[in-house]
Amino acid sequence: MTIEAIVAAARASRDWAPLLGLVPYAQFLGMRLDIRGDQFSACMPFDKKLIGNPALPALHGGATGGFLESAGLFYLLWDRDSVELPRTINFTFEFLRSGRPVDTYASVFMVKQGQRVAHLRIEAWQSSPDKPIAIGHGNFMVKPGAQPKEAS
Repeated sequence: MTIEAIVAAARASRDWAPLLGLVPYAQFLGMRLDIRGDQFSACMPFDKKLIGNPALPALHGGATGGFLESAGLFYLLWDRDSVELPRTINFTFEFLRSGRPVDTYASVFMVKQGQRVAHLRIEAWQSSPDKPIAIGHGNFMVKPGAQPKEAS
């Protein structure tokens, strides 16, 4: 099955697990997507292998940052009429508090969308969306001509 067929099937069935299965880092994180209507969120279930500081214990910063970036990439794939994965131009994140050993969620916000570049803000949170543990900002190259779902 081609990537185009997997993306088309995921859009039709609203089951993104087969697509997540193609991305090794998303598999490593155990990432899940929760899409309800036009609401997108991602989940990184807690796993002991994600601990970076066992003394606290706290999530590894690389796992948190990778989760933020992956959530942004999958958001763009879900949001745009394209079957090509967007490419990261740059990505930065700020840690606001230690990630506890519990499930982590991500909310994605489109800041600006152009023909070739999309700028996203991604917030990772655990107990409440009002208390993010990290915030990421990324610019992503998207396929020219692919439009957001609302514009189609």
